[in-house]
Amino acid sequence: MKIFLGTDHAGFELKEAVKEFLISKKYDVEDMGALKYEAEDDYPDFIKPVAIAVSKNPDKDRGIIFGGSGQGEAMAANRFKGVRATVFYGGPMKIIDLSREHNNANILSFGARFITDEEAKTVVEFWLRTGFAGGRHKRRIDKIDSKS
Repeated sequence: MKIFLGTDHAGFELKEAVKEFLISKKYDVEDMGALKYEAEDDYPDFIKPVAIAVSKNPDKDRGIIFGGSGQGEAMAANRFKGVRATVFYGGPMKIIDLSREHNNANILSFGARFITDEEAKTVVEFWLRTGFAGGRHKRRIDKIDSKS
């Protein structure tokens, strides 16, 4: 599994903390930017490359994207076939569990303005460990990805 990271200015610091954490855990990480803080950058410039990369191998690779709320970032990512981005900006861990078990989410979108570095690391670790249940959930994902 390769993990692709992307962020705009609002999530830059959190991305850097999560990247360091993932590398320390020996994950294969590719940072798609932003590579430096720029207050006027636009999230689609960094989210789109992550979504494209994950869409090429959606059952194996993962993406973690960051923004102020994580909402626009997830919307941008979800435009790509095979991508299933879930948003997290706090709340019960059951949200993360279900995003993987039932929806096979392959991109995690963080609302960086609402969580700490430590919360994000805990969520990332849990999200990466949680498997997809398959069964009726696979049928539903297939319907999302169908052309009709």
